[in-house]
Amino acid sequence: MSRAERLSQLVDRIVAEGSMSVERVMEVHRVSAATARRDLDALADQQLVIRTRGGAQANAASGDVPMRYRAARRGREKLAVAKAVVERLHPHEVVAFNGGTTTTTVAYELGVRMAHEHPNEDEVITVVTNAVNIANDLIVRPQMRVMLTGGVARTRSYELVGPLAEALLPRVSIDTLVLGVTGILPDLGLFTHHDGEASVNAALVGAAKRIIVAADSSKFGVTAFARICGLEDVDVLVTDPGLLDADRAAVERAGVEVLVASPPPMG
Repeated sequence: MSRAERLSQLVDRIVAEGSMSVERVMEVHRVSAATARRDLDALADQQLVIRTRGGAQANAASGDVPMRYRAARRGREKLAVAKAVVERLHPHEVVAFNGGTTTTTVAYELGVRMAHEHPNEDEVITVVTNAVNIANDLIVRPQMRVMLTGGVARTRSYELVGPLAEALLPRVSIDTLVLGVTGILPDLGLFTHHDGEASVNAALVGAAKRIIVAADSSKFGVTAFARICGLEDVDVLVTDPGLLDADRAAVERAGVEVLVASPPPMG
């Protein structure tokens, strides 16, 4: 396990348990006392936890973990989902992405594909996004015409939010939106942590002709503070083989096509 993966898991445990002692970190992660303290110090430096005598405790905002830590989770599943989503995207479309680790992976894979298939062409595909990291990744590729929504950047997700972003989106036409989410409850819809992100994501949904939700199976049964939309607004869900049969059936009853993408074997 890499250090990034270990830190990501450690944040989750501290959020779930409320606090952790150095001894508990040593036991769970099988590391030395010095390594446990360094890991807690690193998370405290990022304001993800509050360092205490002998350990650390969750802070009020640590439920919304910054993307650089979330990116380490379920990486193989997210890559499989991303590759499957890219197969559904086509040259000369207008494709939109909201922020998140899965959509960032999809955007990267789309950029690689366009560069390989259209090496000598400019502006083969147009990308609309409120995620500054996605724009940064794609703007260097001449095949990609990139439009940012504008707005105020959130440090945890790199997403632009606020009235500037929401005002622009009704004025554009999007062929396909690739939507990342924090949680999916089949009866209630799609959720994210931040109300500002949810508002911009809902505006993206309203501007798009086709909605593809890119979400690994860990997002099912998870809710968050702000609702984006209902499943009735979604056309395709791309996920991994961890999706439970009951959840798949509920999604399909809502009229959503389900595509399961299997990660390649390890090794």
